[in-house]
Amino acid sequence: MMKAGSKGGLVYSTEVGRVCPACRQAVAKCACKSQAKAVPAGGGVVQVSRQTKGRGGKSVTVVKGLALDPLALAMLGKALRAACGSGGTVKDGAIEVQGDHCDLVMEALKKLGHSPKRVGG
Repeated sequence: MMKAGSKGGLVYSTEVGRVCPACRQAVAKCACKSQAKAVPAGGGVVQVSRQTKGRGGKSVTVVKGLALDPLALAMLGKALRAACGSGGTVKDGAIEVQGDHCDLVMEALKKLGHSPKRVGG
């Protein structure tokens, strides 16, 4: 039995397909999308850096400063990981690609119309 305060609910219906859990409308007619979070302020400067701190000595390429919504950021992250041939994630508005791929990431971002800047060492 579900508690009244739980966030569970209907996520799929055979009549309309996927259902948004927040507004309980079909995903195609979801009212939440239009009221989604405002586009995060990226400052216009896309920063590409390499980090190893807190990762057991393994390097990670980090892309920050992209003024994209979360869905577009996830799609760009997937494209960058595919271009580099490695794994990674999208966390807190930043794209992390496993390994030292700063040059590849910068080339891919330039092809996609962004103006990246290399930051750090």
